[in-house]
Amino acid sequence: MPQNRRFLLQRRPDGTPVEADFELVTEDTPALAEGEFLIRNHYASLDPAMRGWMDESGNYIPPIPLGAPVRASTIGVVEESRAEGFEPGQWVMGLNALEDYSIGVAGGFTQPIDPALVPSVTNYLSIFGAVGMTAYFGFLEVCEPKPGETVLVSGAAGAVGSLVGQLAKIHGCRAVGIAGGPAKCARLTEKYGFDAAIDYRGKDEAALTAAIAEACPDGVDVIFENVGGIILDAGLMNLNLYARVGLCGLISEYNTAPRGIRNLWQLIVKRAHIRGLLVADYVERFGEGAAKMGEWAAAGKLTIDEHIDEGLENAFDSFMRLFAGTNDGKMILKIA
Repeated sequence: MPQNRRFLLQRRPDGTPVEADFELVTEDTPALAEGEFLIRNHYASLDPAMRGWMDESGNYIPPIPLGAPVRASTIGVVEESRAEGFEPGQWVMGLNALEDYSIGVAGGFTQPIDPALVPSVTNYLSIFGAVGMTAYFGFLEVCEPKPGETVLVSGAAGAVGSLVGQLAKIHGCRAVGIAGGPAKCARLTEKYGFDAAIDYRGKDEAALTAAIAEACPDGVDVIFENVGGIILDAGLMNLNLYARVGLCGLISEYNTAPRGIRNLWQLIVKRAHIRGLLVADYVERFGEGAAKMGEWAAAGKLTIDEHIDEGLENAFDSFMRLFAGTNDGKMILKIA
């Protein structure tokens, strides 16, 4: 069996992760047992949710054990197999780890994929993976948009947010995005088709509230929230009656003590509701979502950007791009 580089979590981050929280080691890959197969990971998805998996506190899946490789969605090729239905040379996708080789188990989360069905096999980590399905089901099922409504998207230049804005346009809504910096705001309107973009940098809550009001003169009917903090509070101050807030993420609070929602009372004033969303609830319907996303992409109605860094040795720097905002599109690490 080959030698295996593994990116391990050695201590739980206290606030913003630092490089000393992790270690890249080389270990022997254990021999396969009956029903197992060896995956050579080619690409890994880097996502903000991984930060929550590093904490000891409760999450929607168990925390990463100390001394274990950092959990990540990967796509790769079966190298060796003792499992029925998994043959050498076959491409697969699953929730594995940041490592050269992972061991899959028949009946587990890893499933075959067909790279011939997509422009790039990495699309299985973006538009046809959890990112695309989060946007599709989170926006259409949780937020319940209606034609003519105004949709406000935070983290709009990110992988999920950029797709949500485009889905809003496909469904006849007005899309307004919040992003950091002139370049990202320009990308929202020029590349993704948002009607307006708001740069949050240098703005306090009052200034953000005013900027949203200016960009959304008829109020906000839907908020698709990825960031939280003052951005969410500013959005809540612009809600229309019976607005819906889909809570996808709170990335501004992942490395700090939770700030909490200060303007929650606006849900009472506007008889609005807020609902958390998790893509795992829709796994059995991924085929439905992927088919629609593929149809719109083929018609030129959806654009997805992928930011691919190379090298397992660069896993820390690439992961931290998510919090510095220096990635341009879905953050993917090329391992093979």
